[in-house]
Amino acid sequence: MPSEWIARHDQTVTLKGEWTLANYRHIKTALIHTELINTEPGKPTGATVSLDAITRLDTAGAILIVELIGVEKARAVADWAAELPREQQALLVRIAEAMVAPLDVAPPSYSRISQALASVGQQMVGLWSQQHQLLAFIGLVMATLFHLALRPRHWRLTATVAHIQQSGLNAVPIVALLTFMVGAVVAFLGATVLQDFGATIYTIDLVAFSFLREFGVLLAAILLAGRTASAFTAQIGAMKSNEEIDALQAQGLDPIELLVLPRVMAMLISLPMLAFVGMLSGLTGGAMVTSLSLDISLTQFMATLQKDVSVTHFLVGLSKAPVFAFVIAVIGCLEGFKVSGSAQSVGEHTTSSVVQSIFMVILIDAVAALFFMEMGW
Repeated sequence: MPSEWIARHDQTVTLKGEWTLANYRHIKTALIHTELINTEPGKPTGATVSLDAITRLDTAGAILIVELIGVEKARAVADWAAELPREQQALLVRIAEAMVAPLDVAPPSYSRISQALASVGQQMVGLWSQQHQLLAFIGLVMATLFHLALRPRHWRLTATVAHIQQSGLNAVPIVALLTFMVGAVVAFLGATVLQDFGATIYTIDLVAFSFLREFGVLLAAILLAGRTASAFTAQIGAMKSNEEIDALQAQGLDPIELLVLPRVMAMLISLPMLAFVGMLSGLTGGAMVTSLSLDISLTQFMATLQKDVSVTHFLVGLSKAPVFAFVIAVIGCLEGFKVSGSAQSVGEHTTSSVVQSIFMVILIDAVAALFFMEMGW
């Protein structure tokens, strides 16, 4: 068996044949049998080794040769085995360098400034990737929506109505209660400040402008961002974890059409109605405070409201509701599709959807306020 790969004459050892992975076990046994290498690697033989007769060589065979001749001699293979092909010489040198390289590489140390800049860079790259995915998903949803607009048979009316009940009707009590209390607080603070100037009557205008233009739709959108966007993410994320979305795709069904569009349409219908409820509740809270604290009757409140506040403010506030609804629904569904499969991932993306939705709602509201102010609306 040894003669197939090894020929030994006195102090000269000739290696021959194919030193490859397929013959590794037999060659290693032969080397140990002829006492050319020990079972402990790193102890080279003192005999003269010739590599002229090797026909094939791979990484496994190169390791055995390096163990046989030693690392230093393997590094200098070009000096004593010039007849060996250059590729095989390079392989032996590379294996020898790898065998003496330290296994534990010390991590590079960076200054605090470099670490801070690297952290900021990573966050910016993550933010850019997140916004890029959001824009791409919005485009996909819009394309699917336009594709189904003229195909009523593909509309998911039952699912849409169910989501309207969950995201809209069930949210009416909490939206009405919150906006009522905020309206009372705004009226109380306004009355406290304006009373020093003898202008408490303008508390009505303060409450009306703030709720018709901003607070009514903004508070409703923030509540839905925390209540409904998280629900959308958890529902779709659970389906992603259970591989239900893969099953839908295997059946030829489009997850965007089946899961996303009903939720988007439900939000587009629910949020304007909730914003209207929030406006009425906020005005009711303001009217209660002005009636109890400022002795302004409900009749005077309604007359001042009708005289000083035009319907434009109501339309400006309500016009932002569909935009908020679309952004909240899309972010909630997108984060659900990002779930990787674990319960921890569901929680992380649910939190991310709430944070992103609230951030985008406030950002869009600020941009819209500047736009309407410049337009004089």
